[in-house]
Amino acid sequence: MSEWVVLSIAMAAACAVVLTITVINHRRVGEDDDPSETPSVIEYMTMMIGVVYAIVLGLAIAGVWEARSAAQESVRHEAQALHEVSARAEVYPAEVRARIRDDVDAYVSYAVNTEWDHMVEKGQLTDQGTRLLERVRRDVTHYVPKTDHEGQAYQPLVDQVAAADDARGARGQGAEATMPGVVWFGLISGALVTVGLIFTLQIRRTFRELLLAGLFSALIAFLLFLIWDFDAPFGRGLAATAGPFTDLFPHIVN
Repeated sequence: MSEWVVLSIAMAAACAVVLTITVINHRRVGEDDDPSETPSVIEYMTMMIGVVYAIVLGLAIAGVWEARSAAQESVRHEAQALHEVSARAEVYPAEVRARIRDDVDAYVSYAVNTEWDHMVEKGQLTDQGTRLLERVRRDVTHYVPKTDHEGQAYQPLVDQVAAADDARGARGQGAEATMPGVVWFGLISGALVTVGLIFTLQIRRTFRELLLAGLFSALIAFLLFLIWDFDAPFGRGLAATAGPFTDLFPHIVN
């Protein structure tokens, strides 16, 4: 059974129980009952729905912001690890050092100028990027150190390549949207209910009340837009950028 079916059944069951109890209680009320003596609960319900929806919005914004920050951090770790590989290769012979640095530059150039756009559009990494990083790994692991100095640099270089590979994987995982469809359904439905409850309070056409209603609706729309914008960590206006790569490898930017 899909989650949508379960959600629909749960919502229908909750509504059915409440409406059934209300109808039964209404039938049991005597003819001498005075409804004006019973406190109205509409203001309380409106307030509680607004509070609950505000909590949900806050959690959603915090979640997508954390995902966006994690995506940017993964880019920084990947760039830093590759920079360390390029810098620590200084102790190797000129031919080996040049090969490692050239392959690192080739990978970074491809990641920034080609793979980044593919990641934004498709939400995944490319096989070519994987092959280029694997070439860097072979450059580092296949070289046999010939001096103690080279031997001391060998394991840190291997570790930095592994760190870059791990950060690359995290970057790929962060390329997809973080909010599932059922959450968006709840956010949009909650917005419609929350804004719709304005009309249950018998809003009048005074300038002050219309202004407050408009600002409240605009605020809800802005918060939903903010969640949507952050939901794609690499793909929209406030997305994570390739800045760490371009800062540490300025010579590879086209």
